[in-house]
Amino acid sequence: MKAYVFPGQGAQFIGMGKDLYEASPVAQELFKKANEILGFDITEIMFNGTDEQLKETKVTQPAIFLHSVILAKVLGDDFKPNMVAGHSLGEFSALVASGVLSFEDGLKLVYQRALAMQAACEAEPSTMAAILGLEDEKVEEICASIDEVVVAANYNCPGQLVISGSNKGIEIACEKATEAGAKRAIPLPVGGAFHSPLMEPAREKLEKAIKDTPFSKGVCPIYQNVTASAVSDIDEIKQNLIAQLTAPVRWTQTMQQMIADGCEEVIEVGPGKVLQGLFKKVDRKFPTSSAEIGE
Repeated sequence: MKAYVFPGQGAQFIGMGKDLYEASPVAQELFKKANEILGFDITEIMFNGTDEQLKETKVTQPAIFLHSVILAKVLGDDFKPNMVAGHSLGEFSALVASGVLSFEDGLKLVYQRALAMQAACEAEPSTMAAILGLEDEKVEEICASIDEVVVAANYNCPGQLVISGSNKGIEIACEKATEAGAKRAIPLPVGGAFHSPLMEPAREKLEKAIKDTPFSKGVCPIYQNVTASAVSDIDEIKQNLIAQLTAPVRWTQTMQQMIADGCEEVIEVGPGKVLQGLFKKVDRKFPTSSAEIGE
């Protein structure tokens, strides 16, 4: 059984997608369509822009989505998933690739999500930090003991948990985690507290957009961030997608569940190899690869 997985924010790099554009008329058509939908030349930023431009949330999220989804489309008949999942933003890529959302609707939702998250970040300064080498339960306990907004946000792999919250809350949590024996507590260069209660204004904005968007039956189940379990029911997929903005990404649990459900191989679709690395942390010998277009 093959699982196709789709990366989230942080995997971007200048030049991403250019090989697809040059190799495939299908890719050219989709990139052109994306520029029209977004109302700006995102392909120019992706192929030839600066790191500064690409780092803006409103550019980063659609850029990673486009790279992933267009790669899946160019694979054509070679793209045969038995299960899919995406890390945070990657969940939208997974839904389009598996046929639940159309390319146009997926891109519109991702762009609305990016703008809503950016607005929430600007309204309340906040941040995130990675805690390495401490049990999840211990990190959760530390977060709960602090009188500030600070929560577990990304369960990335055993021994790596990203926390999210107010600037002060993150600072205190990093100190406490270090005292408790964490190998490292690293503040992350992000613009806000993603997957925390501070994203509530963004969740409210996105809720209506998701409810108004047509979803279809996908070709396979999607393992969603909120539940870390296989979901095929359209209403349930929508609810989980709305909850995702303020709920943690349960990626460790998602990987474990996919393997328990019979996944034998993982193929990462999109920029970078972050998710393959995380699977190797669960099982060093697990077969992983990057999706690539044939010569």
